[in-house]
Amino acid sequence: MQTEGILKVKSKFEKSYQTGYPLILKEAIYNMESLTKEGMIVQLVDEKDKYIGKGYYGKQNKGYGWILTHKENEKIDQSFFERKIKTAFEKRKELFSSEQTNAFRVFNAEGDGIGGLTIDYFDGYYLINWYSEGIFAFKNYVVDSLRNLVEYEGIYQKKRYDTGGKYIEEDGFVDGNRGQFPIIVKENGVRIAVYLNEGAMVGVFLDQRDVRKTIFDKYAKGKTVLNTFSYTGVFSVFAALGGATKTTSVDLANRSLSKTMEQFSINDIDFEAQDIIVEDVFQYFKYAVRKRKMFDLVILDPPSFARSKKYTFSAAKDYKNLLKEAILITEKNGVIVASTNSANFDMKKFKTFIDQACKESNVKYSIKEEFSLPSDFATIKSYKEGNYLKVVFIQKH
Repeated sequence: MQTEGILKVKSKFEKSYQTGYPLILKEAIYNMESLTKEGMIVQLVDEKDKYIGKGYYGKQNKGYGWILTHKENEKIDQSFFERKIKTAFEKRKELFSSEQTNAFRVFNAEGDGIGGLTIDYFDGYYLINWYSEGIFAFKNYVVDSLRNLVEYEGIYQKKRYDTGGKYIEEDGFVDGNRGQFPIIVKENGVRIAVYLNEGAMVGVFLDQRDVRKTIFDKYAKGKTVLNTFSYTGVFSVFAALGGATKTTSVDLANRSLSKTMEQFSINDIDFEAQDIIVEDVFQYFKYAVRKRKMFDLVILDPPSFARSKKYTFSAAKDYKNLLKEAILITEKNGVIVASTNSANFDMKKFKTFIDQACKESNVKYSIKEEFSLPSDFATIKSYKEGNYLKVVFIQKH
C-alpha cells in the first residue's frame, strides 16, 4: 500500500499532531472529502505543506483514522506491523511467563503504536479486534506478523465496527486449530470460561484484572457482596473465592444466568448457594430498598451507555444517580467499587460525581484506593482518552 492521500491540517491542530496526538479528527482537516477508501494510507501536512505524519483512513467512533508514524521515510508495510507487534509482546514478557495468569492483552491500539487494533491472549489463542474497516484492510500484515513471531493454538478475530448487519465470517476463526469452547483460562489462579466464537464479548473484561485481585485479597472476606451489571459474574467468583459469605449477581441479559452458573461451577463453587438474578439493575435497587436488603460490598461496573425498557443510562449523565441508589443499600462502613469505562470524562470529573452523590445522600465517605488500566493496556500521554478505565473504592461512613 502506497501513500494515496494528503490531508491538510488546520493550523490550530498542528501542534497537537506534531507532539503525538494520534487520532485523525474531521474538524482538524481541511480536505477530508478527498478520502475515498478506508484503509488508504494518508499523509498529514501543515498549511505550508510541511510533513507531520503518516497513517491510515478508517472511521472509528469520533475519529477518521490514526497516525502511525512521524518518520517521513518509514513505510507502513508488513515489517512495520511486525516491529510494533514484536515490541509489544516483549513488554509483556513477564505476563507470558506467569503460572497464575494466562489471559491478558498483548497489543493495545495506539498505546502500542497502531490505533484501531487490539490483540488479546487466551492460553495459546490470540483474538484480534478490528475497530474499523480501515484497519481491517491490514489484516494480512497482522496475521502474518503473528505467524512469524509466535507459536499459537489458534487465531480468532472480531470486527468491532458496523459491518452493515454482517457480523463476521462464520465464528471468527482465522488460523491454527479451532478452539473447544469454552476455553478455561486463569487469572491470578482463578478459572474463567471464555468464548472467542460468540458475538462481540468473550466472557471477561481483561482490563479489570487488578480490581478483581484487590477484591479477592482485601475486601471480600466475611462480606455480603452485590455485583451489579454482572455480565458473566466474574467479580462474584473472585469475591466468593476471597471468602464472601454470599454473592448476589444482577444483570438484565438472559444469558447472564447460565454464564454465571458456569463461572462458579468451573471454580468448584456451589452456584445454588449464591443469588444470580436476571433483572434490570435499577429495578433491583428499588426492590432491595423495599425489602431492606443491605450489602457490605457493592460493585458498580455499568456499560458507558445502556438501554432497557424503562431506563436509558449514560455514564456521563447518570453515574451520580446510580451511586445514590447504591449508597442506599450499602451498610455503614461498607464499600462501593465504582467503575466506569467511559472515555468522555477523566478521573477528576468521576470523583466529582462521587462527591456529589455522597453529599446529596448525606453520607460521609473516604476513598480507599483507585485504579486505572493495568500495565498490559498500554496508553500514551498524548492521547488521554485511551486511558479510559476509572475505578474508585469508596467507603461509606
